[in-house]
Amino acid sequence: MIRLGLIGAGRWGRNFIRTITNLDGVRLTRLASRNPESRNLVGSDCVVSSDWRELLDASVLDGVIIATPPALHGEMASAAVAAGLATLVEKPLVLALAEATTLRDLVRARRGLLMVDHTHIYHPAFGELKKQATKLGRVRTIDAEAGNHGPYRDDVPVLWDWGPHDVAMCLDLLRELPREVRATRVAHERVGNAEAETVRLDLIFANGVEARIRISNMIAKTRRLAVHCDDGVLVYDDLAQNKLVLHQEVRGALLQPAGIPITVSPELPLRRVVEAFVTAITEATDRSASLDLAVEVVAVLEQCDKALVAS
Repeated sequence: MIRLGLIGAGRWGRNFIRTITNLDGVRLTRLASRNPESRNLVGSDCVVSSDWRELLDASVLDGVIIATPPALHGEMASAAVAAGLATLVEKPLVLALAEATTLRDLVRARRGLLMVDHTHIYHPAFGELKKQATKLGRVRTIDAEAGNHGPYRDDVPVLWDWGPHDVAMCLDLLRELPREVRATRVAHERVGNAEAETVRLDLIFANGVEARIRISNMIAKTRRLAVHCDDGVLVYDDLAQNKLVLHQEVRGALLQPAGIPITVSPELPLRRVVEAFVTAITEATDRSASLDLAVEVVAVLEQCDKALVAS
């Protein structure tokens, strides 16, 4: 039995609770939350504490999941790793590259495990997209759009709230960092103490591939990524009935404009995230890929952040 602890019982933390409850061989043993109502979210055998530091005990836990605001990730993850606990952190890893690299150095020095929940990397449709893309020749461009009406956060800007998933998918697909990064604020307005905005990111890679990403908390809910290859276009749409569709091309002409749906597993990506974390805890394999990708995502977002400030 793998014993997990969870720090944070907000919206995403509650998703983790439901996911763990439905997994065999995994038990949520401890929960840290300052909300007294969180006691009602877990079983009577789960110890609930208002202080997250009390949770970090490797004698009763095999791993800990951190589902708190990003500004807290660095301190909490460092403490968990130092306590000898395998750690899974909600995206983004942290909000600054220097903190990300320091954290990675700590993990390496301790021979620890730290993974980051870039949920869409684990989506069955995205995994199948990567397989199908190898059959369609060179990737030429990537177009992505993600957003919703909200959430409006006063602690996390749109770039760091919505951007990590799309940047992670682009980096994971292309297996390299962009040589040039541009960021443009397309629209902006105040909503209470928070910001509503639309941001365009342009990532240009050394092989000539360009990824164009639009993220916003001012639009109808969307999560779509289109990968244009030499011989077709693969469209991952998390909100569509058919999560992955292939549009085949011959000499630039679409053979079937409506596209060909590709069957993918209905398994929820968060379940796959937790399963991958449990597997990494139990198996002595190379466990650095998730953390390395997370550091690269922070590096790209930090460049975008600087470009927005300079614009």
